[in-house]
Amino acid sequence: MQEYMENGTQLGWPIDPQNRQVEIYRAGRAVEVLENPSTLSGEGVLPGFTLKLQRIWA
Repeated sequence: MQEYMENGTQLGWPIDPQNRQVEIYRAGRAVEVLENPSTLSGEGVLPGFTLKLQRIWA
């Protein structure tokens, strides 16, 4: 993911369905790890976008 961030990616969500964990990468910020979130927001990068994770966790 670091390579993507170095090349201009503003927001990244590696999703680990087995452990129900998501890492959130944001430009210029530390990685945030969420345990079993129900949704992810596109924040300012994708305003209004929400990813629902129930099907991924199923």
